[in-house]
Parts: sequence; C-alpha cells; structure tokens
Amino acid sequence: MSMNILLKAGLLAAALGTTALCSAVSAETLRVMQGSVSAPLKVPMNRAVVVESETPFAELSIANPGIADISTLSDRSIYVLGKTPGRTTMTLFAADGTLISNVDVHVTPDIAEFKERLQQILPGEPIEVRTANDGIVLSGTVSSSAKLDRALDLAERYAPERVSNLMSVGGTQQVMLKVRFAEMQRSVAKNLGVSLAAQGGSQIGIAAETGTWLSEGNGIGQPITVDPGVRGALGLGFTAGSVQFAVLLEALESKGVVRTLAEPNLTALSGQEAKFLGGGEYPIPVLTSDGVVIDYKPFGVELNFTPTVVDGDIINLQLNAAVSSIDTTVTIEAGGFSINAFKRRETSTTVEMRDGESFAVAGLLQDDFRNLNSQLPWVGDVPILGALFRSADFQRNQSELVIIITPHLVTPTKGDVYALPTDRIKLPTEREFFLNGDVAQRPRGAAGEVARQDFSSSYGYVME
Repeated sequence: MSMNILLKAGLLAAALGTTALCSAVSAETLRVMQGSVSAPLKVPMNRAVVVESETPFAELSIANPGIADISTLSDRSIYVLGKTPGRTTMTLFAADGTLISNVDVHVTPDIAEFKERLQQILPGEPIEVRTANDGIVLSGTVSSSAKLDRALDLAERYAPERVSNLMSVGGTQQVMLKVRFAEMQRSVAKNLGVSLAAQGGSQIGIAAETGTWLSEGNGIGQPITVDPGVRGALGLGFTAGSVQFAVLLEALESKGVVRTLAEPNLTALSGQEAKFLGGGEYPIPVLTSDGVVIDYKPFGVELNFTPTVVDGDIINLQLNAAVSSIDTTVTIEAGGFSINAFKRRETSTTVEMRDGESFAVAGLLQDDFRNLNSQLPWVGDVPILGALFRSADFQRNQSELVIIITPHLVTPTKGDVYALPTDRIKLPTEREFFLNGDVAQRPRGAAGEVARQDFSSSYGYVME
C-alpha cells in the first residue's frame, strides 16, 4: 500500500516536472525549416535556448565557441548556451552533407534580470532598456541626476563598458547662486608723547625726542619742528635769560570703521561652471628677455561655481569665491615701477544644501593689537616727572568677514517681467533742466511705481 502511494506520488511529480520543462522549452524554442531563411536566434548571456530542426541533422558546428556553446539533445534538437555577448553563426548539415540552414546567434546581456533589478532600485522611473549589438541602451527621462547615476552604475554590472546613455534629467536644472560678502573693519589708535629742547646763547642745546611726529631736522642746538600735516601736536616755548626752552606735546586718538558689502548673483546650468568678476584689472610690469611686459591681475569680487542638482531640490555646489582690493599701504619699487600689494580673502569648498537654504561657507575674525612704550633711559622711570620723557603708542585693528551663499532652482521667464535699474530714471527735457534745474525725472507706469518704493529692506532680483 505504501509502495503504491509512493509510486503514484513519484509519477505525479515527474509529470509536473515534465510539463514545466516543456512549457519552459517551448517558450524559448526556435524552429528551423529547411529551405527557408531562419530567424536570428537571440540568447541571453548565461541562459539557454532550444533549437528544433524540421529535418534531422547529422553534423552541427558553431563559428565562435567563445560566444555560444552548443550540444545535441537529439537529431532534431540543439541546446544553445550563451556565454559572451556577441554574434556568431550556427550551421546544420544533413546526413548526405547538404546544408540545412545557417542560424545567426545573437548573445545579448540578460536585460530581463536587469529590468527587474532596475524596477526594484528605482521604482516609478520610466527607463527603457534595449540591447544594441553586445551592449545595453538606456533611454527615458529620470527625475534627478542621482537616479541617472544609479541606473548607469547598475547597467555597468551587466554590460561593463558597453552601456549607451540616452537618458535625460527632468525638472528644473538651472541654479541661481546668491552670494553675500560682508566685511567690517574697525581701527583704534592712540598716541601720547612729549619732546623737550633747550638752547643757550652760545648755540649749545639739548633735545629729547620721544614722540613720533617730529621732522628729521630736530637735533642739538636746533629748534623743534613738526612734520607738515601732523595733527594733535602742541608746542610751547619760553625764554629765561639767554636760555630758550621748548616743549612739544603730541596727543592723538583716531577711530575708523570700514564696511564692505557685495552681493553677486549668477545663474548656471546643472553641471556647468559659471564665473563672475566685479572689479577691474591692475597692471603689473613683468621683466622678460624682450623688455618689460605689462601683465594684468584681476581684483574685486570673484565667483566661480559649479552647481549639480543631485536629487529633487538638493543642490551640490563646488564654490570658489574671493574678494580682493589694492593695498596702498604696501608699495614695492622694482625696475623703476611702483607696485602696490593686494588684500585678498578667498574660500574654496564643496557644500550640499536644498533650494533656498543658506550656508555660511567662510568666516574670518581677526584682531591685531600693538602697544609700544618708548622713553629716555633712567629719566623716564622717574615718577611723575618721567612722563615728560616718555611716549606711548596704542593701536588695535579688528576685522570680521562672512561669506554666505544661497542657491535657488530657477526657470526662465518673459523679459518684460523684469525692471532694470535704468528704468527708474528718466532724462529731463531742456526746459526741465535749464529752468527747473532737474537732472532726472521719475518715470511713470510700472517703472515709476518701482522708483517710488522704499528699498530700506533687502531687495534685488526676485525669481521663483
């Protein structure tokens, strides 16, 4: 009884297996008809296809065994296994040596499995997959460049170095970068000094100089003189018999604040570099074998950036920003030319952020302090009286620089939407200029409304 049950179960399993095998074979079977042109046989790599011949064959050959491997199942059936992407020819001969047919065998990458993996990794992306010769062709529109890179990376797994990319990235792919350079400089200087001189009738005198603003002619037996243009100097003199006394007091306090602000805006396509320079070029003489050649060095506000829209509204930025100016306090004499130095603040970085978000990519806080005390030896150490033979110099310079960037995804719009700065000014007529003294007139219409607005808050280009 148990043997009978086991036998029936075995027969049922064999029948099911045979049915599944037959259905699988019939789904990937090419039938060769004698005397007619055979259709090309497409075999996925690492998969097999069964070829059935109407006429029994006696001999079978393959042109390139490295592309496909063949084996006979019967005198009418052939088992073809794809090994390497490529094209080759399979030839069938009858028993009398006559040619039955030549079958073109195309071994292609297994795109069926690739399509499944592509849908699992990138669901919802309309990517079309095709085969071309021994490679894979991808086409369609994806939502971001990051997903495009993932699709290409996956395709390289199935067809290394044989992937053709015909895909495009949809959505907004233009980026406007708003950069704000803000710098504050504050300087404080305090000076206090005393200079004394005494001169007798016989031209014998003494001068004690502890200040910093006296001219080079001061010395023994000479009156105290001050450099032209010096501020904060007070001179006193009196005579006692044949002896003349002179006292020079130097006291000055200076304060200064410098504010620098620049807001360049620049738009570029995703993946493309954009450059901006707002400033000028400074001529620099260069000595060569042919003489003196003038070279030009740019200065001002410089901005180079390459935006890449990664995914959705995420933007990757490769940024190089600099602000420079001519430093007139440092001068170099070379070859008869006077050349000034440059002050330059520069940053180079790569950041990633979303549309409309801001990032402080650079910041510099600098505090320079100097305190100098000069005096005559021994005499300057005397309490109270020593202050007449001592001078003090105090200087402090503080600067703070911040660079803030804000990227925006933008699209073009109609040209008549924008208002130019020149639209706010209208040239006066001769009557308005000569009789009324008007040098400019506010225009009417939309430009006039813009001109009458209050720009005390932030303003500039507004793009959505």
